[in-house]
Amino acid sequence: MTEDEQSGMEPHSFLTCATEVARLLGVGDVSMKPNDQARHLAFAVRKPLLERASLPAELFAPLMAAAVYDPDPSFCRWFVEPAVYAFGRRRVMAALVDYLRIGTDAERAGAVRAWYSAHVPLRADRSPAYGPGGVRDPALDESQDIKAAWLEASMRVFAEADDLQMRHRVLLGLPTSRTAYPPSLHELLDSTLASARVHPDLYIRRWAAAADHEGV
Repeated sequence: MTEDEQSGMEPHSFLTCATEVARLLGVGDVSMKPNDQARHLAFAVRKPLLERASLPAELFAPLMAAAVYDPDPSFCRWFVEPAVYAFGRRRVMAALVDYLRIGTDAERAGAVRAWYSAHVPLRADRSPAYGPGGVRDPALDESQDIKAAWLEASMRVFAEADDLQMRHRVLLGLPTSRTAYPPSLHELLDSTLASARVHPDLYIRRWAAAADHEGV
C-alpha cells in the first residue's frame, strides 16, 4: 500500500468515508439528511461512480475506506464495484489484503465483508470504465497471487487474533479444499487445520471437520 493510500485509512466512521467520496466526486450537499446520513450519501454517489469512464486517482483510497467501513455486507458493493471497474480487481483486492494484514479489528472485519464484492463479475455494458468496444487490459484484473495473499493473511490472522469473532470471520471464509491453496501455503494450512481441530469453539471445529471430510 502506498503512502497516499495509507492516508486514506484514517477515517473512523462510515459517514466520514462516504462524505469524502461525495466531496471528491463533487456531489451536492446531501449530508444534512436527518436520518441515516451515511447511507443517503452512499446512495447519492452510487450512480455517478458507475457512470464515469474514469475516476481520479485520489478517489481510490477513500473508496476503499468507504467499502471497509460500510457496516452492511450488501451495500459495501456500491463502493467496491466502481473501484474494480475503474482501478482494476487486482488493485482493489490488494488494498483489502493490506487492511486484513495491518488494519484494526474493525477494518479487518470490513475487509472480509468487502472481499466478496471484489469478485463482482465484469460486464462491458455495466460501466464506461470497462473500456471502448468492450476491451480491457487483463493485467488490471489478474489476481491469482493476490487471492493467495488473502488466504495467507486470513490464516495468520486466525493464528494471531485474540478476538474469537475475528477468528470466526477469517476462518469460516476460507475454502475447505486443499486444492484451493497453492503448494506454498500447504504448511500454513496444515498448522491452521491442526489448531482448528482442537479449538474450543464449535464452529471452528466444524470448519476443520469439513476440511477433513474433503481430504485436506
